[in-house]
Amino acid sequence: MSIATDILPFIPQRPPFVMVDTIEACDEAGATTTFTVREDNIFVENDLLQEPALIENIAQTAAAHNGFMCLKDNKPVPVGFIGAVQSLKIDKLPKISDVLSTSITIKNQIFNATIIQGQITCNGEEIAGCEMKIFISEQ
Repeated sequence: MSIATDILPFIPQRPPFVMVDTIEACDEAGATTTFTVREDNIFVENDLLQEPALIENIAQTAAAHNGFMCLKDNKPVPVGFIGAVQSLKIDKLPKISDVLSTSITIKNQIFNATIIQGQITCNGEEIAGCEMKIFISEQ
């Protein structure tokens, strides 16, 4: 059961650049989101969601985590920026109407930098993953 079905309050991105639909779980250690691949997605080519969307999906899952935790504490939702992507592995591109489940785990957080590990599964199969360094802008 989703804990948030309206994702927009938790992330700074806006359509058509939103790559997450719901928050399924969220706590201090990480978060899980879902995303349904739609035909009109700006990153769909030849009925497949392309690599940049998978990276953005992981980043937006991290943003949703941060936004959820901030709103829980009555703080404004900050803007974050991808600083680095490491150990990127993409085994398969999802097709239209596939539902992605994306999980991020916080590995380290120092000042305004957060290192996360992200994994995307589709139909029970891990299709992508990476480590990502994200910088949060100062308010």
